[in-house]
Amino acid sequence: MYTGKTVFAQLMKFIPEYEFQKCVDEYKGDYRVRKFSCREHFLVMSFAQLTGRKSLRDIENCLTPFSGKLYHSGISQPVSKSTLADANEKRDWRIYADFAQILIKQARPLYIEDNDFRVDLDKLVYAFDSTTIDLCLSLYPWTKFHHQKGAVKMHTLLDLRGSIPVFIDITEGSVHDVNSLDKLPIEPGSYYMMDKGYIDFHRLYTLFHQACAFFVTRAKDNLRCEVVSEAEVDKEAGLISDKIVRLTTYKSAKSYPEEIRLVVYEDYANNTVYTFMTNDFDLPALSIAELYRERWKVESFFKWIKQHLHIKAFYGTSQNAVHCQIWIAVSTYLLIAIAKKKHDLAISLYTFAQTLGLTLFEKTPIKELFNDKNVIKNLSDENQLSLWDF
Repeated sequence: MYTGKTVFAQLMKFIPEYEFQKCVDEYKGDYRVRKFSCREHFLVMSFAQLTGRKSLRDIENCLTPFSGKLYHSGISQPVSKSTLADANEKRDWRIYADFAQILIKQARPLYIEDNDFRVDLDKLVYAFDSTTIDLCLSLYPWTKFHHQKGAVKMHTLLDLRGSIPVFIDITEGSVHDVNSLDKLPIEPGSYYMMDKGYIDFHRLYTLFHQACAFFVTRAKDNLRCEVVSEAEVDKEAGLISDKIVRLTTYKSAKSYPEEIRLVVYEDYANNTVYTFMTNDFDLPALSIAELYRERWKVESFFKWIKQHLHIKAFYGTSQNAVHCQIWIAVSTYLLIAIAKKKHDLAISLYTFAQTLGLTLFEKTPIKELFNDKNVIKNLSDENQLSLWDF
């Protein structure tokens, strides 16, 4: 019989303690704290994420029956809702934002060799998009969105090889998506997939083209341009045209004075025609279309986060509490992703997370939890796993 660490403790052993403490010290998170340190705060909030707790009282009531097992899981004692509420209000959210960046650096190399990427391209490929988290404006007055509604936006840059977020910016809902491009870390030679909402020709030219990075986005219907040249395409592959154009309206031409490539592609499955706009003139036209098709992974990431981690309802109403919860949710996602790879488990991330949530205080080696394939099958949800079969 295994009498070692709980499943929760085994998962949390992937926390790089030295690096985490550096983040805490940077913002003096444990200054004059006699009990309930930043580490315990992270553990309790991560527990709430994994088990889907809906409120502070729910967290307190769930932890109290397991008081005898908390110490061996890294939590010194049951936590009252008032203590947790104070921590969410006062602990600087940047502690957990910086820690998430450390976990990102650990997770990315583990997924770099994943072979579910459709395009044969030896370059880094990212998708940039945002998701809106609706909030009640009367409870969260700092989140004004529109029409008397409140919301925050989670702008995310996703590494498409492995679906690991490499950059996240949390803003008020009223911040337009295109403004978040100014904070985006641009890497020369890399590819960035974006939807129409990020079309700003001045930014596309200065942030991407002049930085020797490539963008692929969908052109707007009112695009005005003149054709410079046109290449032959394989119409049987769904390609309609491949053109080099120049913008003709005064403002657009001034903002983006160089040529742009337009690839028109028809998706026979959906009977839809797409016009892709890019500053890459070398990749085959079909590869441009396939690159943009990979952008769905960022939508799947948002769906996974919202469905399986707790960021649709919050444990506090202040900006600090909301940011703390989102960043700890992201860090928990990254810890799950790291643990799955470290244990070399050939299962979906969804199944892994669901199993952990049901067995957190069991003293069973994580790898043994997945020996019984029938149990895993019962935990699976075929409709939700198809996009997350790493």
